[in-house]
Amino acid sequence: MQDELIDWYQHHKRDLPWRKTQDPYKIWISEIMLQQTTTEAVIPYYLRFIDTYDNVSTLALAQEEDIYKLWEGLGYYRRAKYLHISAKMIVDDYHGEFPKTYEEVIKLKGVGEYTAGAICSIAYGLEVPAVDGNVLRIMARYYGIKDNIAKKRTQKQTYDIVAKLIKGCDASTFNQGLMDLGATICTQKPKCDICPINTHCLSYQENLQNILPINIKNIKKTEHHYITGIITYHDQYMLIKNTSGMLENMYGFIQYECESPYTYMELFEEEFQHKLSLISYIDEVKHVFTHRKWTMHIYHFMLDTPNDDLYTLNNIHQIPLSTAHNKVLQAYKKADDY
Repeated sequence: MQDELIDWYQHHKRDLPWRKTQDPYKIWISEIMLQQTTTEAVIPYYLRFIDTYDNVSTLALAQEEDIYKLWEGLGYYRRAKYLHISAKMIVDDYHGEFPKTYEEVIKLKGVGEYTAGAICSIAYGLEVPAVDGNVLRIMARYYGIKDNIAKKRTQKQTYDIVAKLIKGCDASTFNQGLMDLGATICTQKPKCDICPINTHCLSYQENLQNILPINIKNIKKTEHHYITGIITYHDQYMLIKNTSGMLENMYGFIQYECESPYTYMELFEEEFQHKLSLISYIDEVKHVFTHRKWTMHIYHFMLDTPNDDLYTLNNIHQIPLSTAHNKVLQAYKKADDY
């Protein structure tokens, strides 16, 4: 199986920019960006990021807001924060040289088992597994694993299987082969007829490939309804920088979980000591995160006097605006009173 997979990968591997380097720093950047994000979405962000911060020292010295601006639209913004923290750690603790062992790499902020395995196997050829959802799916089908792959014990079982398979292999090619197989052939709707490892695949033999893997997650999405204010003063818009939470360091419009724009005005005056005038209702916008869903009811308000949190549209283009609130801005631009 290992030989068949490696041979297939060498002839069919995807042409990705981070595969043109052995630099562990650049591989690390790509793997962090690829967490819960598609390859197609990552490529332009990766190229811009590496063009701006081509080594760990330049990233460590960067301004946090500039990093977030480059990350704008990629989502899961905490990844950008962790990259910056880890870059400083590498400069301080490793004299700017990227750590070389699995034990050191996994200590970096935002790096888990999969990411550490991917970095160490690709950059250094270390024989460590890189088990993500794609690999869990491949192994469940190949070995006919009927346990729920969302469970920790099944994931541990799969990790142990891959740890044995990778011994004595070209670890970089083997792990990347599994990545590409899961992304292009052993997908949710598998292309078993052209799979390079179908000869001994139990699911293929027993026609279970459309049943396995069993992947039942117990995820509850919480729903939040906000009144989100487009607050203007002449040609300027009021935005604030989030100091905590999942959109930490991103800018956004002021919003409150309340049921009336008049309650919103009271809450705003209490927080900012400025009065608002209600101009109009704009629209409703939804945004879905991994574990929560936002419904933003957009109203246009006007400030009575200016404050220090006002930005022109040109200013807004230069600061990191969250994707959810960029939807709000676009909705307002379509409105009659824009």
